[in-house]
Amino acid sequence: MNREVSGQVKIGSDGSFSPSNSPPLVKTPLLMYAILLFCFGVTAYLFGVALVVPRYLLGLNAHLRTINEWIVWYSGIPVTLGVGLALVDVLALLSRKRPDEPVRFDPVVDRHVTVALTAYNDEASIGDAVKDFLASPFVRSLTVISNNSSDNTMSAASEAGAIVLNEPKQGYGHCVYRCLEEGLAATDGSGLIVLCEGDMTFRAADIEKLIAYAPHADIVNGTRTVEPLRAHTTQLSTFMFYGNLFVGKLLEAKHLGRATLTDVGTTYKLCRHDALKSLMPLLDPTLNLEFNPHFIDRALGSGLKVVECPVTFHPRVGESKGGNVSNSRALSVGLRMIMGILTDWRLPTR
Repeated sequence: MNREVSGQVKIGSDGSFSPSNSPPLVKTPLLMYAILLFCFGVTAYLFGVALVVPRYLLGLNAHLRTINEWIVWYSGIPVTLGVGLALVDVLALLSRKRPDEPVRFDPVVDRHVTVALTAYNDEASIGDAVKDFLASPFVRSLTVISNNSSDNTMSAASEAGAIVLNEPKQGYGHCVYRCLEEGLAATDGSGLIVLCEGDMTFRAADIEKLIAYAPHADIVNGTRTVEPLRAHTTQLSTFMFYGNLFVGKLLEAKHLGRATLTDVGTTYKLCRHDALKSLMPLLDPTLNLEFNPHFIDRALGSGLKVVECPVTFHPRVGESKGGNVSNSRALSVGLRMIMGILTDWRLPTR
């Protein structure tokens, strides 16, 4: 039997703590706006400084001097506003945003998980990925969702021992959403669902780490930003690595006091059945490669507990088809993520 404490925390009969998922008292994401203002101001200042080069080298001093000085002087306005908003949010409002709750500890009785892997033309990797996960002592069942693969992905996954289904609606968001639906269907209210990819960039050995964090969270999100756990050469370039870290911190600033985020692009995550079931109606599967930050944003916005867990990251087997194809495509995806975070996913991001 559970009882309420101060209307915020439920204490179970075994002494475990679980949150009441009460929303923060103050939701205005001042720090998020502060970061954007500060970055805009610094970028404008550096651009103004760079204008000195054409002014003198190209003999355009008379034409560009006024513009140059205007940019440099007035770039201080967004920087100052950004610093001011950040100070207000961190020093004055943080205590009203950070939930006044004990550290959650809701023990996991059954440590077995149901795994769902996304796949799109992953014939070269999906068989080994399925075997890797099925060999884990924590995996109860495994389903592969193929997103209209045109190669032998489905047959390779089936031969390796997976339950294989096809998601006819094209797009990463549709494929992930179908994975989550199948995971829910295969578990009960106390079950654990692991979402991952079938390209061998992630390994089943990390499931034990995800489960270890599960008593403290509704969703355990893997992070690829712990350097010793990242292979020397992966599809995550230096530009993508730090760009992903920036978007993660922007989303963290939006939900200041509720989570620490360093990686919003990873698919590898563990979800509790009941938490995921409550979250599903809030998700938009039409979003494409920006679906993962959307998932975390909606989870935090609904009061769910999200904790990051360091996972290993390995070279991809086969050809990348997502946002890691090139830095230019990663930039495009990153800008769509930022737009979605700023508009609360109300405006088209594609």
